[in-house]
Amino acid sequence: MEPARGRWQPLARRFGVRLGGAVLVLWAVATITFFAIRLIPGDPAEAILGGPGSQASAEALEAVRREYGLDLPLLQQYLMALGRLVVWDFGTSYALRQPVADVIAAQLPGTFLLALLALTLAWLIALGLALFSTLGMGTRGGRVAAAIGGTVETVAAALPHFWLAAVLVVVFSTWLRLLPPVSTSDASGLVLPVVTLAIPVAGFLAQVMRESLEQALGTPFALSARARGETEGGVRLRHALRHAALPGVNLSAWAFGYLVSGAVVVETIFARPGLGRSLLQAVTLRDVPLVTGIVLVSAIAYIVVTVVADAVSVVLDPRLRAPAREVAR
Repeated sequence: MEPARGRWQPLARRFGVRLGGAVLVLWAVATITFFAIRLIPGDPAEAILGGPGSQASAEALEAVRREYGLDLPLLQQYLMALGRLVVWDFGTSYALRQPVADVIAAQLPGTFLLALLALTLAWLIALGLALFSTLGMGTRGGRVAAAIGGTVETVAAALPHFWLAAVLVVVFSTWLRLLPPVSTSDASGLVLPVVTLAIPVAGFLAQVMRESLEQALGTPFALSARARGETEGGVRLRHALRHAALPGVNLSAWAFGYLVSGAVVVETIFARPGLGRSLLQAVTLRDVPLVTGIVLVSAIAYIVVTVVADAVSVVLDPRLRAPAREVAR
């Protein structure tokens, strides 16, 4: 029983670290959001009453401040807000007059579907670029392929979402008339937003995966596979690619967070409902409960993806499942 218990100890330790880090991240996100939203010029009481154009009286503003606790010291407001978040109470949206949880539940599926499709497409593009860039390593053709692949990766990673979205709309909607310029209810309305989000992420993933694949192709296990008669394609797909995917898996949590943040721009450009577009409107209107709820849910999604990516890394790399003394040997 002792060896089995010792084998599970690294995994339990990793889980404990992840859990503690998750609690710290959520606290930091809630704290930063609370104070940052209050640095935006304007009166939250006016936002509750419909904005500066509502021409609310001083008496109405004062009544709203008392009702929502806005007349209390800032530290007391912060502690009250944390207390509500601990019991998963996001409050009511100032602008929409709806429970924040209901607003998030309505917008969450669209944004997460967009991010997951973009992440899947980014992985496929990155794998293709990594394999293309390492074709014929050490030969003249291989150097040409590496130069082309490296250029494509760098350019893709540097493309801003707003510029890429504008180019895709001009080419595929205005010139070719193949895809709608805004999101629609059918699958065609997802194509341009997904491609816009996926291409920059694919550039980053391809860069790290190409370097890892080059290293894996020169390791002893790859040389041993070739000596056993394995084809070059078999060495890449059965052996090297599994090890090359590890850096990409570790970056997937960052990539998902990057995609969710990019949804603010993409959903606005393509007039697509979602958390990103709702967040932009909430910040503009100083809708503190809605901003806090969206940011916290996004942080939780990031944490979940991080845990999933960590579990996939353990599956791909058996060394992560072994006790530290076995790894040292």
